[in-house]
Amino acid sequence: MFGVKVHKLEGEKVRRKLIELGILDKEHKVKRDGEFLIFPVKEKVEGFEIVETEFELVEKRPHSYREVVNVPEHLKLLLPSSFDIIGDIAVIELPKELMQYGNQIGEAILKVHKHIKAVFAKGSAVSGEFRVRELIHLAGEERTETLHKENGIKLRLDIAKVYFSPRLATERMRVFKKAKEGEIVFDMFAGVGPYSILLAKKVRLVFACDINPWAIKYLEENKRLNKTPNIIPILGDVRKVAEQIKADRVIMNLPKFAHEFLREAMLSVKSGGIIHYYGFSHEDNLFDEHEEKIKTVARELGKSVEFLERRKVRPYAPYQYNIAIDFRVF
Repeated sequence: MFGVKVHKLEGEKVRRKLIELGILDKEHKVKRDGEFLIFPVKEKVEGFEIVETEFELVEKRPHSYREVVNVPEHLKLLLPSSFDIIGDIAVIELPKELMQYGNQIGEAILKVHKHIKAVFAKGSAVSGEFRVRELIHLAGEERTETLHKENGIKLRLDIAKVYFSPRLATERMRVFKKAKEGEIVFDMFAGVGPYSILLAKKVRLVFACDINPWAIKYLEENKRLNKTPNIIPILGDVRKVAEQIKADRVIMNLPKFAHEFLREAMLSVKSGGIIHYYGFSHEDNLFDEHEEKIKTVARELGKSVEFLERRKVRPYAPYQYNIAIDFRVF
């Protein structure tokens, strides 16, 4: 094969030039020869020292764990195309037909994604007062605590003890962009603080409530980790806290049950303040049912609402969506 030989100090400049000319052979590795580098090229090119030599092939890494996993051929169509990555832990949802191959699937994920250190399967749905699920260890380290990074913040958490979804990072940033400096925010179901920590970087004060003591423990740690002293963590039932707070903006990230806490949210927001409401809906009726509940509670409290934005946040289940409704309360 042909190669372009240059002194190592000229290596980066020459590499860029060969790419620009479209002749760098990216399927083979660059060769070292003492103080010199030899770049594999597809053809001879004038203006460079050309040598003939042998090059090693670049090892092509698979793009997906499904390319390397060892499961029966007839089951490969059942392999999930995606999974959650929380810090350095992967959490995958496997159909029952694949559970017996969990270790092979976990090892394949570790092989393809070098930054992942542990793999778990979802063993149950999210349930209970603390919104947690059973997890089944598949491969890698047997630990459930990790450090997750998103939107420029750090979140330490234990995925077995608290609820957390990395799939809401974009939604959290959307709310952050809408928040104003000087605001007081009430995060009604704060968890380990993905909304609270982010918003505290911008607003004046955040009241962050959760009934799960583990969530508040990690929220306290994340408050220190991110240097956000303007967060007030509150351990307890949000129903007992609500009317004591008057906020410019309220976050209701409890999609399955948020409608049951609309009264508390509206009693906690200042006149003209904004509520970010989340729910689950069938694709045939995404917003109407939720908006009717919002208007009903507002009437009962002698208040009025103005709907500002409606959006699908993400698919949740077949034909089901996690939806967001932003509305102002007067």
